[in-house]
Amino acid sequence: MASSRFSFRPGLVPTLATLFLFPVLVALGFWQLDRARQAIRLREQIDAHAHGAAVVVGQRLLPAARLRYYRVIARGRYDIRHQFLLDNQVHNGFAGYDVITPLRIAGGDTRILVNRGWVPLGPDRQHLPQIATPSGEQRVEGVAVIPDAHYFALARPRPIAGRWPAVWEYLDMRRFRRAVPFPVQPAVLQLDPGSAAGGFVRKWARPDGGVTMHQSYAGQWFLMAVALLVIFVWVNIRRVVVDPDEAHHGIR
Repeated sequence: MASSRFSFRPGLVPTLATLFLFPVLVALGFWQLDRARQAIRLREQIDAHAHGAAVVVGQRLLPAARLRYYRVIARGRYDIRHQFLLDNQVHNGFAGYDVITPLRIAGGDTRILVNRGWVPLGPDRQHLPQIATPSGEQRVEGVAVIPDAHYFALARPRPIAGRWPAVWEYLDMRRFRRAVPFPVQPAVLQLDPGSAAGGFVRKWARPDGGVTMHQSYAGQWFLMAVALLVIFVWVNIRRVVVDPDEAHHGIR
């Protein structure tokens, strides 16, 4: 009777493809694990700053690192002349704006930008929502964040000249500082949900999320790497039928 055995004879193209794709998939998995570790470290940093002493902001400009994710307190009056709406903000599936109002800090001319929260878009973009802004001195408190300096834009925004733009697509701190004649703290204060200083919808998303997501993505990349090896071995195994007489003569 004829017998059979298995032979592993991979072709050149699948071998080269596997040698290229396998390390790429593994590297992507470790990259996602590193992203998860970064998110964990960020969470620890935010929690440590949140439980520390609040930073009282005055006229002296502070380094961004001294404000980032710290609780911040400031007193002053809102500057509605340089207020604007930050576009493309979504809350519970509805489009709208974040209201960004500079606070002129008491005792001088320095400002700090205050994100007072989300307002709905309204009927269309031609009719902007009416923003009520309290007068008089305000005490604002919240967590300071540093806007991302890197963003995608189809065209470079035009320099601000003349009428102050009511709507901004991106919160560009450099553009804002270039457009105003006063010093500006390098952070944006996200107004506390419980503050009475003229806020709107304030459900701030923590920037340290995504740990589980990155870990899940890492697992997917590693599973794809294992699946690639299994498929590579499976498709390149050949069953060879061996005649007993030929095998016997071959041995002799």
